[in-house]
Amino acid sequence: MNKVKKVVLAYSGGLDTSVILKWLQDTYQCEVVTFTADIGQGGELAPARAKAKKMGVKEIFIDDLREEFVRDFVFPMFRANAIYEGEYLLGTSIARPLIAKRQIEIAKQTRADAVSHGATGKGNDQVRFELGYYALEPNIRVIAPWREWNLTSRGKLLKYAQKHGIPVEMKKKSGSPYSMDANLLHISYEGRILEDPSREPEESMWRWTVAPEQAPDRAEYLELEYQRGNIVALNGRKLTPAKVLETLNTLGGKHGIGRLDLVENRYVGMKSRGCYETPGGTIMLKAHRAVESITLDREVAHLKDDLMPRYAALIYNGYWWSPERTLLQTMIDASQAGVNGWVRLKLYKGNVIVVGRDSRRDSLFDTAIATFEDDKGAYDQMDAAGFIRLNALRMRIAANLKKKR
Repeated sequence: MNKVKKVVLAYSGGLDTSVILKWLQDTYQCEVVTFTADIGQGGELAPARAKAKKMGVKEIFIDDLREEFVRDFVFPMFRANAIYEGEYLLGTSIARPLIAKRQIEIAKQTRADAVSHGATGKGNDQVRFELGYYALEPNIRVIAPWREWNLTSRGKLLKYAQKHGIPVEMKKKSGSPYSMDANLLHISYEGRILEDPSREPEESMWRWTVAPEQAPDRAEYLELEYQRGNIVALNGRKLTPAKVLETLNTLGGKHGIGRLDLVENRYVGMKSRGCYETPGGTIMLKAHRAVESITLDREVAHLKDDLMPRYAALIYNGYWWSPERTLLQTMIDASQAGVNGWVRLKLYKGNVIVVGRDSRRDSLFDTAIATFEDDKGAYDQMDAAGFIRLNALRMRIAANLKKKR
């Protein structure tokens, strides 16, 4: 243990990582560098710096990664229309590879020989962080305190914090707070009554969205402009990737959009119940599929849908930096060259309703062919007879054989 000279800790300033900071100093007798990523989780980040400084940390990194997060991680994922197990928009999963990347960069910059995180031995995040570390720096040493220490409950962590004078928020009278993770894409909730999957979440738990019943009685329209599968403007106004998502979160939250109550299958083998708010992401998914509907070739669109669950599972399980995810991303991004146009949406009481879409340059929708009126010879309906007979051939052969038997 004493061979570690310097470790870079992914540090939030909360109870877990504050205890970990002190534990690393005492257990490994090493210098600790703290790294706090601003990926849009909200709240003031200055207290994290103050806490780390108070605990003797000399090198403190607090980095604004919001634009990089949305541009290089969220947008590529949404170009794939990725959903895990049919519902989850991967808000926590997609943030981990960026944090791991920056942590390794800081380790190289500060000449640290180890990195550390606060993920527990029961969850997915330990896998996501560490697969990222090893993919980017194969010989890095990883310290995962939750797999080493005996501080196995919140009560023990609080006692440790009190004993060592670590400034943390104490347990409230109403009980332990939810275990939450937030970034520009979502906020998640676990613990408390959510550990019983039969119980409905408390309305007071939700932070970003109003209940659909309390949403405005009048619908709101918005228009999104796409270039190469990415949103570049909202209601005619050019915005950066982070500003796009930030604005859509506000609009979606106002209209009660993006709540999810899910029992999911963790990579480590157990089932877990979590609740999520992803207002902007819910709007983005609906809009992206709408612009793809008129610009993507049928077989390309269907192939993307076939591969999407695999792609989503790679992100959920922590394989963002894997060669197979990179290969899939290359194919997905190639498909987006013609995904240009605009989508008009109506937001109303928890619903995202597509009411229009067009692409002046890349639309494959041909009104002359699709019309129910006179197509003036653009499509010969007699061709359908041969098409149907050829496609029915194998079934006719099987039916004839069945008759003979």
